[in-house]
Amino acid sequence: MFEFVSHNENETKKIAANLASKLEQGDIVVLSGDLGSGKTKFTEGFLSYWDLDDEISSPTFTIVNEHHKNDTNIYHLDVYRLEDMGEFYAIGGTEYFTNGICVIEWGELIEDILPPNYIKIKFSKDENDDSIRYLNFKAYGERLNQVIDNIK
Repeated sequence: MFEFVSHNENETKKIAANLASKLEQGDIVVLSGDLGSGKTKFTEGFLSYWDLDDEISSPTFTIVNEHHKNDTNIYHLDVYRLEDMGEFYAIGGTEYFTNGICVIEWGELIEDILPPNYIKIKFSKDENDDSIRYLNFKAYGERLNQVIDNIK
């Protein structure tokens, strides 16, 4: 586990792109934190690795946005408005886990059904400086622990 201190949106995007460059199909990144804590900016940076940052939109009402670049599927999910787990299963949500790379906002809401290997990033704001964010990374699984070690 490690903490990254971001002093602005560009730093948040840069660490996200760096992480994206190290992931492969089947990898899952859970983004957790209050509204306005940086999850969407992180996702913009994540998608920028594939030159897809102009395509970001909040999937809040559609639950998932699918992006495809070269031979990579990237799924941006926002599970904040799920009524229950049944709704996630009904859209075939668990199939996304193996068919590409998943970035899941509010993923702590479905943590019980995630595969055993994933990265969780907890976002929080600095109490004294509104531009500073703390990103606490925790990896579950040996390979993903190595991924985290390589982005420090």
